[in-house]
Amino acid sequence: MVMVMRVKLVLVVVTVIAILVNVSFALYTPHDNYLIACGSSKRISFQDRDFVPDSEHSVLVVKTGNSVVVGNSNSSDVPSPIYGSARVFSDKGSYRFGVQPGRHWIRLYFYPIPNASHDLTSASVTVVSDDFVLLRNFSFRNYSGSYLFREYAVNVTSDSLTVTFIPSNGSVAFVNAIEVVSMPDDLFVDQALALSPLAPFNGLSELAFETVYRLNIGGSLLTAENDTLGRTWENDQKYLHVNSSVTNVSTNPSSIRYRPGVTSETAPNWVYATAEAMGDANVANSNFNITWSFNVDPDFSYFVRLHFCDIISKAMNTLVFNVFINTDIAIGSLDLSSMTNDLALPYYKDFVSNASDSTLTVSVGPDTMADITNATMNGLEIMKISNSWKSLDGLSSVSSLLPNSKSKKNKIGIIVGSAAGAFVALAFVGLSFCLLVRRKSKSPQEGGHSWLPLPLYGNSQTMTKMSTTSQKSGGTASFISSTNLGRFFTFQEILDATNKFDEKLLLGVGGFGRVYQGSLDDGTNVAVKRGNPRSEQGLAEFRTEIEMLSKLRHRHLVSLIGYCDERSEMILVYEYMANGPLRSHLYGTDLPPLSWKQRLEICIGAARGLHYLHTGASQSIIHRDVKTTNILLDDSFVAKVADFGLSKTGPALDQTHVSTAVKGSFGYLDPEYFRRQQLTEKSDVYSFGVVLMEVLCTRPALNPVLPREQVNIAEWAMNWQKKGMLDQIMDQQLVGKVNPASLKKFGETAEKCLAEYGVDRPSMGDVLWNLEYALQLQETSSALREPEDNSTNHITGIQLTPLENFDNSVSMIDGSNSVTDDDGEDAATSAVFSQLVNPRGR
Repeated sequence: MVMVMRVKLVLVVVTVIAILVNVSFALYTPHDNYLIACGSSKRISFQDRDFVPDSEHSVLVVKTGNSVVVGNSNSSDVPSPIYGSARVFSDKGSYRFGVQPGRHWIRLYFYPIPNASHDLTSASVTVVSDDFVLLRNFSFRNYSGSYLFREYAVNVTSDSLTVTFIPSNGSVAFVNAIEVVSMPDDLFVDQALALSPLAPFNGLSELAFETVYRLNIGGSLLTAENDTLGRTWENDQKYLHVNSSVTNVSTNPSSIRYRPGVTSETAPNWVYATAEAMGDANVANSNFNITWSFNVDPDFSYFVRLHFCDIISKAMNTLVFNVFINTDIAIGSLDLSSMTNDLALPYYKDFVSNASDSTLTVSVGPDTMADITNATMNGLEIMKISNSWKSLDGLSSVSSLLPNSKSKKNKIGIIVGSAAGAFVALAFVGLSFCLLVRRKSKSPQEGGHSWLPLPLYGNSQTMTKMSTTSQKSGGTASFISSTNLGRFFTFQEILDATNKFDEKLLLGVGGFGRVYQGSLDDGTNVAVKRGNPRSEQGLAEFRTEIEMLSKLRHRHLVSLIGYCDERSEMILVYEYMANGPLRSHLYGTDLPPLSWKQRLEICIGAARGLHYLHTGASQSIIHRDVKTTNILLDDSFVAKVADFGLSKTGPALDQTHVSTAVKGSFGYLDPEYFRRQQLTEKSDVYSFGVVLMEVLCTRPALNPVLPREQVNIAEWAMNWQKKGMLDQIMDQQLVGKVNPASLKKFGETAEKCLAEYGVDRPSMGDVLWNLEYALQLQETSSALREPEDNSTNHITGIQLTPLENFDNSVSMIDGSNSVTDDDGEDAATSAVFSQLVNPRGR
């Protein structure tokens, strides 16, 4: 009996210890935890937390400026007690918090208290931290909600954090409550996977986030009481693309077991204990995707965190599905149990993505090779990433909003720095004079080198100074040719041409920065690409584009007009392509449809540009990002290939390929390159084959909203091509207007381009020849005999436009050696993705 009691006692002790260990593992106590009720005369309890009046906080230093306190004694008139009082600023006012360095939540509460002494509904509020603009000119007059809550994640690098409120437009600013709470250091790491093009995104720790959406998928609303970090998770139902396509799945939250690297701070167990799975979508084919759709600001990039936990499966390795963000494959053939080595264990993955026409979508769908047809997701977070102005709302920087906000210490630093800078400048002037005298004494042959260093951040107009700024990636400064890059533009000329970078003239946004339409003094329209110096990925692409464009000139490649490197800027000026990207003429806009002849001529032009890249230089150039948005059209609809940021020099004569990490855009990626990480010119050919199908069918390369067999255009269109029924899926605007022989030749050419293995694909020269023939078939009489089945040989007897003759054409020879890329790219993807990139290879 005594032994039994001892055993029971041991079991109880073990159980208690296990509970305590689990609790200590789950709970997080923030070092900094400021909960401030602004303008309140008493403590306020809100979501099981005590908010302290700003006037009574012993540590908080309040610079309230010309501020007053307003309140509403009738609690029924406000959404919750936290909104019952406010501090109102008629001039800028600040709160300064003593903190430990690291990431912190900044949470702001706004509610225009009725019957106040000020009309807070018409107040225009701007809020900044030390380094970031958080809110710009917000007014409830233009807001449909009754109150506003904003949550930000900011990395603080000093021992204090100042939050400043700035009235705008002659009005007042106000705030009802503020939270400044530290978070675990490992909650957000420095790197995520960027999509389109696929590449690691570094430097997240230097950027600020704004929470836009945080969903408890399949579950109910979770507030601070249920989250150790005080976060709010809302239900996902209103964001579902088709509500009836899902079924809710849930389990006991206590059954969720966290594994190393994932804690309750990552997401509460309540999030992982609920999910959405595939339900009855009332469609004929059960292989559909579950899609959530979100309205976002297209001028920003977004941090997307996806939360998973397999609470569905009864056995491991049975649930395998695909994950999409917009039309990009984020994760292919995801088997959660293989990632966690068990069931019901949390897993998450981080991505960086851009919006697509003010919308960001996230989808999950089944993998056709899986044992069961299902897909699931448990939680989703979408956070806006600060832009190059260090802003989360607009294009203003903190320094432009608070021009006199520097401390005395900073002013002293500026004075000392200016003096030192003046000394260095004088020394540099003397050195430059000596170099100038020496250069003049040289012969033209001695000084005629075609490459001169360009500082990435410097102000050199002579382009003779090497930047000493080192990049995180370990790269060196770019090198460009002062002659090959054409005209030098002053920064003032760029400002005049773009009307000070007027957002109305914005043409597009990419990893490198932004592209604006501009007009030169002589009336010439141009496209101005302004590099983002904070984007490591953008700078790398910018350097590549500089190197490529300085070597290339062709009618079907976008031409470079000039550059500007003043004021730490990296700006390239291109010819303006009046009709924009090819994609905008295929779908997604109200532009008139292109005729079949126009489409063929555009494809021929793009093929000529790619053919020149592959054969027109001493060493071939592989574009690596061929897609309909990178084929631009001028005012005469002449096609020109653009965006060489991902381009690479092709293999030498004694090599067969270039070994390099996978980069490009999903839907267009060569599956062989994806699997083997071996790049050849045939990778561009595959991508061009996708473009051909896109031109014919006028739909995106990937569309996760469609049934599974239609998601990938390469798979879907080739199924119809092999049945000889390509006309069944062609653009309805073309029905009855295409010569069947021309369509047949076009389909055969696309089919060859989309062959699974590069050796089976034609060269771009062969593609070009066959497209020319398809155009001839369209223009000739219907009595012309159709080509023999599956013929992709050059056709004789018809006069075709001759190809350009290149003195330095490259012919590939057999060889087993390869060039190993040493640019430090990370192979961030897995070969299992290839099943999605080219499902025909299954």
